[in-house]
Amino acid sequence: MGKNHRPQRLGEEIRKVVSEMLLRGDLKDPRFKGMIGISGVDVSGDGSYATLYITSLSFTPGQEMTAEEKQGIIDAFNHSSGYIRSVIDKAVKVRYVPELIFKLDESFEYGAKMDKILDGLK
Repeated sequence: MGKNHRPQRLGEEIRKVVSEMLLRGDLKDPRFKGMIGISGVDVSGDGSYATLYITSLSFTPGQEMTAEEKQGIIDAFNHSSGYIRSVIDKAVKVRYVPELIFKLDESFEYGAKMDKILDGLK
């Protein structure tokens, strides 16, 4: 039996829509600080849930965002989830827009930490 690619396609469409919203500045919450992007979206097999992985970087090089700032970004996304779902509904023609779950993607910070450790070994 073939693999169902619908959740992957839906996830990619959701990522595009939310990324465009961030670029245009449609989300005007003051908690959105620094550079924020969507690194990936996982949609459940039945399409009822979509987990968006948020990447946030500080504007100041070498300075990381605090845990409170990162939690503020997640809270801002949770607060705006109804509006985000309505924009997704208009942009992507699906019968049911999935419930949105926001999580921080810490892979970039982990990679930077590993780079510092490896540079320290030289």
